[in-house]
Amino acid sequence: MSPFLLSQRIVHGVLRIDKILTHAPSRHLIPFATLEIKMLCCTWIRMLAANSYDRQIGDAARVLSEGGVVAFPTDTVYGLGADIHNAVAVDRVYEIKGRPKGNPLPILISDISRITDVVSEPEPFALHLAELCWPGGLTLVVPTSMPLPTALLHDGCVGVRVPDDPICRRRIERFGGPITGTSANRTGSPAAINAQQVKEQLGTSVDYILDAGQAQQAKPSTVVRVARGEVTVLREGVVSAAAIMKTWDEYRAASPVS
Repeated sequence: MSPFLLSQRIVHGVLRIDKILTHAPSRHLIPFATLEIKMLCCTWIRMLAANSYDRQIGDAARVLSEGGVVAFPTDTVYGLGADIHNAVAVDRVYEIKGRPKGNPLPILISDISRITDVVSEPEPFALHLAELCWPGGLTLVVPTSMPLPTALLHDGCVGVRVPDDPICRRRIERFGGPITGTSANRTGSPAAINAQQVKEQLGTSVDYILDAGQAQQAKPSTVVRVARGEVTVLREGVVSAAAIMKTWDEYRAASPVS
């Protein structure tokens, strides 16, 4: 194995670039491998840095377990986290952001294997996209029958993703369950990409800010709805809409006709 591919195994702990190059059809190489290569250096640095933030990660997890709201860096922008099963904490996220209640909050999980914490039976193409893009800047909006707070649901669907940030994922793991993952800003205002911008917009309304420097991206995640055999790009962000729809077309073409 080349040093580059070995580095990717170390960074993510699972197959990432080498999975795309050797286990996925070549048609997926252009849309997704380029993004992975660009993120390699930042992810490597943040993986090493995660160890130095162990105390702050523990403090953030404690605040979450006590029903608090935490601001934290992700692989895109700074986010606001709360225990998704604590209705009071979820309501506070809406209040802090000034976000309309009809606009559901996305959920962050620590690993693709935890998707069943929020989605009972993920659709096959949703899992296919997750395997290609997670951890990373793709939020999947998918149907669920899990008993989740209504504030997290829209039309029976929930938004979920695995962030490509070791500090963020370790904090979710330390907390022990899914958390909200909306951007740490007032609704309609620019996204915050560092702790100072969070303080300027949200002041003291947040219980804890995990300051880990600059977020990796100025762009938010791409939001894709996969439901009832249809795929819709709701928001274009880190992953291009063209790459998503190209993958969908090729997935359908390769699927057996029933």
